[in-house]
Amino acid sequence: MSDTVIKVEGLGKEYRIGVLKDRNPMLRDVVARSVAAPFRRLRNRGYSQGGKVERVWALRDVDLEVRRGDTLGIIGRNGAGKSTLLKVLSRITEPTSGRIEIHGRVGSLLEVGTGFHPELTGRENIFLNGAILGMTRKEVRAKFDEIVEFSEIGRFLDTAVKRYSSGMYVRLAFAVAAHLEPDILVVDEVLAVGDYNFQKKCLGRMGDVAGQGRTVLFVSHNMGAISALCSRAVLLDQGQVLAEGRTDKIVSTYINRGLDSSGEVVWEGESEAPGTEVLKLHAVRIVSRGCVTSDVDIDEEVRVEVDYWNFQPGTCASVSIHLVDKSGIVALSTVNSPSATLNDDGWSCRPHPVGLFRTACSVPPNFLNDGLYKIGVYLVKDVNRVQAHLDDVVSFTVHDTGVMREEFTGPWPGAVRPRMAWETEQLGEYVSTSAGGGT
Repeated sequence: MSDTVIKVEGLGKEYRIGVLKDRNPMLRDVVARSVAAPFRRLRNRGYSQGGKVERVWALRDVDLEVRRGDTLGIIGRNGAGKSTLLKVLSRITEPTSGRIEIHGRVGSLLEVGTGFHPELTGRENIFLNGAILGMTRKEVRAKFDEIVEFSEIGRFLDTAVKRYSSGMYVRLAFAVAAHLEPDILVVDEVLAVGDYNFQKKCLGRMGDVAGQGRTVLFVSHNMGAISALCSRAVLLDQGQVLAEGRTDKIVSTYINRGLDSSGEVVWEGESEAPGTEVLKLHAVRIVSRGCVTSDVDIDEEVRVEVDYWNFQPGTCASVSIHLVDKSGIVALSTVNSPSATLNDDGWSCRPHPVGLFRTACSVPPNFLNDGLYKIGVYLVKDVNRVQAHLDDVVSFTVHDTGVMREEFTGPWPGAVRPRMAWETEQLGEYVSTSAGGGT
């Protein structure tokens, strides 16, 4: 018997943008469309013949082989085709081209809403998912208590899942997918909906599944979790496999390759640039290893650069930046005023001639926690007169794939995670106070 559980050859998935098709149309909709069809064809004839229907290949010529017991991480930028690949492998979406062989039952946790019937209760959906996986009611009952305990939603078990919050939904969906013993467990980034403790528990459960010799496919933007859980990884780019192999090498390729303009915003024209007739922003960018990027290694310095125009001679200008984490917490705020800096940058709060200026601030390595950060920028005149204020100008992701991930696989709490100086000393020798052992 072959150890290959998934074999993909020449897989392609094409979408047509601008074409809307209801998955479950109502009877009245079908009747209405039938009546309107002749008129719609006349109206759309020029549209179709003009070639205005845009076709996009979400996946193209993908070859992939996954063996029994593999823990495969699937990584790539937004829009690379990761979620589409999982949907095709989970038989939620049909491929446009290519060939797929899957040997074994597939348990999937993709986007919130997939796999559960909203009108049924949590209890009923557990049995429904078991039936979809080909399990008998007796087999589902044997796992039922474990599922409920893991999901931590026992009080709401007999409530229709349409009443659940997204967090409750994900708790139950993951518990079902991970405990009904699928041969292949497929998990998308949807785990990010859960809280810190639940994410940690889910990662631990996926590790247990892999340890039992079953196969795990895991999509995530958290390179630390990918590195800790997965033995192999695949890097997708624009729907194609860019690299495949050992996780550490593929993650390194992903981070180092993420040097592009997505970590930069530039306003070329004065009319488009935010600001006033005195000061206007020209660009905001993230720089690491000397290049513009939106992916930063936790061991590397992060440099935030703000370019701005001064149009009025003698203007006293300063710049403030805010780093906001994915929870909306301001992890760091700083300004280049003399009282808030370690050095004199020469121009802060001093008269500027007319011209283009760049103010930069460097965040040291091993300071920010891993995760997504958004940059907010203030351009200020005369210390407190705001000329431009933008939230979420650019964003970047800090990736931790280092030695700390060998000790802890889940997300670290907190907005920052600097390496601190610790000291331990022995205060004395142990002397037993038990009967007969003391002095």
